Parts: sequence; structure tokens; C-alpha cells
Amino acid sequence: MSDQAVSAGYDANRAQERWQRFWEEDKTFTPVDDGSKERRYVLDMFPYPSGDLHMGHAEAFVMGDVVARYWKLKGFDVMHPIGWDSFGLPAENAAIAHNAHPAQWTYKNIETQARSFKRYGLSLDWSRRLHTSDPGYYRWTQWLFLRFYERGLAYRKDSFVNWCPKDQTVLANEQVVAGNCERCGSPVTKRKLNQWYFKITDYAQRLLDDMELIEGKWPDRVLAMQRNWIGRSQGAYVDFEIDILQAPLTVFTTRPDTLYGATFFVVAPDAEIAAQLCQPDRRAEFEAYLEEVKRVSEIERLSTEREKTGVFLGSYAVNPVNGEKLPIYAADYVLSDYGTGAIMAVPAHDQRDLDFAKKYGLPVRVVLETGLPDPADSWVATPGDGDYVNSPSLDGITDKKAGIAAMCAKLEADGTGKEAVTFRLRDWLLSRQRFWGCPIPIIHCPNCGEVPVPDHQLPVELPDLRGAELAPKGVSPLAAATGWRDVSCPTCGAHAQRDADTMDTFVDSSWYFYRYCSPNAADVPFHKDDVGKWMPVAQYVGGVEHAILHLLYSRFFTKVLNDLGLVDFLEPFERLMNQGQVINQGKAMSKSLGNGVDLGRQIDDYGVDAIRTTVVFAGPPEDDIDWADMSPGSSLKFLQRAYRLANDVTAPVGADPNVGERSLRQVTHRILANISEAVETQRFNVAVARIMELVNAARKVIDSGSGPADPAVREAVEVVAISLSLFAPYVAEDMWESLGHAPSIANAKWPTPDPALLVADSVTCVVQVQGKVRAKFEVSPNAGEAELTELALADAGVQRVLDGREVRQVIVRAPKLVSIVVR
Repeated sequence: MSDQAVSAGYDANRAQERWQRFWEEDKTFTPVDDGSKERRYVLDMFPYPSGDLHMGHAEAFVMGDVVARYWKLKGFDVMHPIGWDSFGLPAENAAIAHNAHPAQWTYKNIETQARSFKRYGLSLDWSRRLHTSDPGYYRWTQWLFLRFYERGLAYRKDSFVNWCPKDQTVLANEQVVAGNCERCGSPVTKRKLNQWYFKITDYAQRLLDDMELIEGKWPDRVLAMQRNWIGRSQGAYVDFEIDILQAPLTVFTTRPDTLYGATFFVVAPDAEIAAQLCQPDRRAEFEAYLEEVKRVSEIERLSTEREKTGVFLGSYAVNPVNGEKLPIYAADYVLSDYGTGAIMAVPAHDQRDLDFAKKYGLPVRVVLETGLPDPADSWVATPGDGDYVNSPSLDGITDKKAGIAAMCAKLEADGTGKEAVTFRLRDWLLSRQRFWGCPIPIIHCPNCGEVPVPDHQLPVELPDLRGAELAPKGVSPLAAATGWRDVSCPTCGAHAQRDADTMDTFVDSSWYFYRYCSPNAADVPFHKDDVGKWMPVAQYVGGVEHAILHLLYSRFFTKVLNDLGLVDFLEPFERLMNQGQVINQGKAMSKSLGNGVDLGRQIDDYGVDAIRTTVVFAGPPEDDIDWADMSPGSSLKFLQRAYRLANDVTAPVGADPNVGERSLRQVTHRILANISEAVETQRFNVAVARIMELVNAARKVIDSGSGPADPAVREAVEVVAISLSLFAPYVAEDMWESLGHAPSIANAKWPTPDPALLVADSVTCVVQVQGKVRAKFEVSPNAGEAELTELALADAGVQRVLDGREVRQVIVRAPKLVSIVVR
């Protein structure tokens, strides 16, 4: 602990050790959970145990702690639990490097983080602590998987997947960043595997519709990101006859009204249909092209800036509206799992199609007259609205909506299509070819096929593999653990094998908030009654980077649980707060840049309270913080000034503040009202600023006013201590004790501003003549128009300016403004 943190009579280190011990022994932050108070559930996105806490944790967890402490002071029974998202690849890689079991690295880091969380003064309920890698937890992850499986929501299929060649595992689309693995940075390729999926697409529309339940309570940008990710599109399915196929090939289009402008047909090269459509003389070229495409990420393939590539397959599709034969190409800008993996190409009115047509010399036909240059000449597509031309069944229509409706009606009448809705959202790929994850509770039997592990045999625990046994080999480490994998079929008794994949860790984190409600339940993942008492989570806190992964998956899980009758609500989190990022010198902290800031050292130098206060005071929770611009030393000095106030107060506990100095009381209650409003609206930095203002006001009265014995001073300093406990709990506890109260300040009551003291004794009235300020004077807040007019006209300064001129009009905005207009 530096000298700074122990100066001015305040020993931050001593306070931290003492109050941590008290809170733990007193169980200060364990909810009573007896129905005597209204319940509030505050939750921070639980951490991954990658090492000790860092500056990002310092910001993320203090924001939720402010809310939890405030609600407790407001009289609510607050549950603010903690746990660890403890499965994952980093632990496995560490085990390989150190010839150990991943659990050793994981649980060692958990204990390190637990000590740091306690040191950081968080008001956590440690009695509900959980780890997703505990068999007692993942037993219920497996149980939930089986309930999904029974409803047809968990299934396997062969498909091309994102493959990280370094980590030797599958990645979800969301885990591929700029074509690279988000974990190790290696370029991602494609590989065809049989994988497990959750059928989240069945819930796409509900995920959109239920956003109205959280509109205004979640950040707008998170809802916008989810809407974009789900990507609802309305249009039509259109059937194209292809001579080498027995059945028509269906495509989805949002613009069926442009069908007459289709001049070629495109399929995704990695879609199964592409190989079926390829003529023998084109096979070699197609297969070589397919290998090229596998090395390109989907994001790159969809980029408007990337040059389009493709190969002709030698087959033709028949346009159902005019009978034209359209050449079929395999092209990288069409994805296999969007729609049907095939599109009709209308180059005049779609820029990607036009770029492709230009490169391969394909025809361009305008069917929307927009008044813009012909795309065949300008090479700029015209995708908007216009008058229909070259479209026999639509010519003369000038409205896009009417044109789409007319074309859909024609397709349905002809039996060649129908109106449809599709989504960009794809099913959730959850298979992972790694060890340190939740095993998938399915047994593969040659006679019975997929057989769920019976509930009474759960959990399917991981075998004891370590070191080199975990190294990537192209298959899951569990596949080589024959002693674990080989089992008898639960149904027929034949030789069978366990599924060798583990689940995506986002499965673990999609339901953990329910387990906190019933942490010791042995017969169910959670009790419905417990969940009904505590949920939905009243305030959830975490980064915006989880908008389309964890947050979307958690919403999906909750809707399935609702359908299963396990919960009675549709959204898991009533309110969501995003915190920003802590950066340094304008850049994200990293070892390679050498700009990391050690949280532990910062706490050693300045104390926990100073770091917490600095983080909160830096700006609104959602803003990034550049630590290079922060001054924890200044925060420490402020806290020391606040601490000294409590030691200076001499008025006894319970002294009647009504006999104290009224002006200080007015300041106290006005600031108290400001702090309450700021915390309620999550402008925590404003609340800290108001506390600073009150500290100054109280110090002024002590030093040069009515003195430390004034009951109004005690009232002011108690408000300082209680409000400061949200941000700087250690110094607040010491202040509370110095003021003569029994601990803990967390059990105090949030004071209520007196409305009578929020009304000023006087206000300043400004007098303008011809728009210029000519006088100011103090008046009663209740002063009326006649009184203010009389005072203004009688003012000596106003009389000099008027200089006998006739007053044409007096405009009064009581009680603060009188405006005089002269001729």
C-alpha cells in the first residue's frame, strides 16, 4: 500500500481487510429471501477465469455493484450472485502446455479471481457461487439439452463449417472475426462435418416480436444488432425447372417483381445442389473452384468490395414467368445456408449480380425505369423503385408494393411460387471438437441410432485426460478415449459409443442465471417457484460485444423454457446496461502494445475505493475510459476529505436536523434528490459530482459557518456517507462507524429528500429592457406578475435606462424574468 493510500489518517488497506472480513462473517449481502421485502435480482455477466482481474473487470463489475447497493439501501431484498463461466479452450491449451488437467488451471484462476472480487468490495452473495465446469452444474446443462432434443430442437446434420486449423475445432459464424478465429487469430477454413445444432431459427420471429417487451429497457444499439442479425426478409419463393433435376429448384427473393429481369442463375459452390447441377465436362473446374472457396470466410464472400468469382456449371434453369433458359453458375457471393443456397440474378437492379455479369459477359435487362442511366452502360445497378418495363404482367404498375403483390399472385396462380418470409439467422452450431466442455449426452448405437443418455445416468462426466492427450489431432480428444467412449446402448444393450463432441460454452451461459435462483437443487436444474420469485433479472450488466451471441442465445433459451413450462415469462433480463471498455493511450490494452495497466498495482497504490470512484466518475457507464486521462490520486484526495468530515462531526446521533442551519439543509436535500435521480437514470458520474459538491458545502459550514456541532452538518455528512457507499464502500463504512452507527452502512436506509427543503427561499429575478439585462434582485418563489412588475419599474437602474421613455409592454415570466419594451 502506497503512502498516498494511508495519508490523512485514512488507511485504505486496513479498511479493506476489516470490512471484507465483516461482510463475510455478517453475510451482509446474502438476501433474506423470505418474502418480507420486494426482491430485486442484479447480475453481472459472469467472468471467464483467464487469470486475475484486469481493468475491464474493474469497470464492468463496479457498475452492477452500484445498482445492487442502491437497491439494498432502498429497502429491496437484493440478490447479486457470482459464478464462473469455467469451461473453454484457454484452459485446455494451458493444460497441453503444462502437461496438466484443464481443471487445475481453471480452479486455480477462479480462486485468484475470487480473492480479487472480494478485495474489490463487491456486494456479492457468495452462497450461490457456481462454476459451469462442475459436474453438479453441467449435469443440468445435459438435462436441458435432452429436453431440447425431445422437442426436435437439437439435431445433427452434415454441413460445411468454420474450422480453425490451429485449435482443431469448429467455430460458429459469430466466432469468426475478419476471416480469423476470434480466439487464436488463425485464418479459418471450411470443413464438412456431422455436427449438432440448436434450432434457433424456429424462434426467429418470436425473438423479433418479443423485443417490444424490452424496448426502452435495453440499449437501442443492442436491439438493432439483434434485429439485423436475425434479418427478417419478406418476399417470395420461386420455383425454377431444371432439366437434370426431377423437382424444381426453389429460390427466395425479396424482389419477385423483378423476375423478368433475371438473366442468369447462381448457386453457392458449397451447397450440395451445386455438385448435382454440374455437368461432367465442368466437374474438374468446379471442384478446383470449390476448394478455393473453402479458404475464404463468409464475411469476405459477402463483401461488396471483393471481386466476384464463379464457374459455369453447364446447366440451365427455366424462368417461370417467361420460359427463358438461364445459365447456372456457382459463385462465391451466394452462401449455402442462406435461403436455399440459390438465387435468381437480376443484374440491372442488384450491384453484386451486375458486377458478376460484367465480369462474365452476361446480359443486363432493365425492368424498372428509374430515370437513372442504363446499368448496362453505367455499370451501376438501380435497385430502387420505378415504373415496370419489359415485364408483360406488370407493365403499367408504378408502385413497388403493388408490383410485388401482383407477381406473387401470378406465381401462386401458376403454381410456380408463393409469398414467403425468411431470416438471415441460422441454426446455432454447438458441436466443438475439444475436451474441456460439457459432453453431449447422446449415445450412438448401430441398431437404435441416436439414443439419449437416461436422466438418471447424468451427468456424463469427462474422463481424466491431460497434457498431450488433449492436443489437437483433427478429432475431439474424447474420440480417442475409448475407455470412456465405448458403452452399451441403454435401449438394446449392443456395443455403442458416446458422442465425442462437447458443447459450445455459450450453452452453459445461456441458463446460468436460473441456477442462481436454486443453487442447491438436486432434483431439477432450478425450481420454478424460486425462479418466479426472483426473475426476470431486474438489471443485467455486460458488454455490447455479447449482443448477438450470449444475449440472443439466452433469450432463445428462455423462450424454449417457457414452452417447456419451466418458466412463466418470455424475456430473461428486464433491463440491460452496457459498460464501455478501459483503454490506455487511445488503444485497447495489450501485451504486444505494452500499454497494459495492472489493476492490482493500481489498487496497491491508491486503494480500492479510489479506483472504483475513478472508474465511475470518468463518464457514463457505456463510454470507453482512457486510463491515461484518469487521476486516481485525485479521487483518493477527495475520499480523504470526505473521511475527515465524519471525524469532525460532534452533533450526537439522532440530533434533530430541523434545528440546524437551514441553508445547508436545503443544499443537502437538493443534492440528495439530484443523486437519487442520477443513480436511477444510471448517470453514476453525475452522482459522484453531486457528492463532491455536498462534501464542499459541509466542509464550508464546519470551518466557517455554524460548526461541527450543528445537526445539519451531521445530516449532510450522513448523506455523504450513504451515497458514497455505492462507489467507495470501504471509506463509507469507516465514515458510518465514525458517525456513531453500527455496521454495516449497507443496511442503512436511503434518505428521502424533504419536499419543503427543495423549494428555495428566494430566487433571482432578471429585468431586461429592450432585451438587455439591466437589473437583478431576490424575490419570493411565489412572487406574482403585479409584484414583479412594480419592483422592476421601481428599480433605480431600470429608471435610469428608461429615462422617461414610455413603456409599451411589460412581459413577466414569474418569478425569474421581467422584460420591458419601450417605444
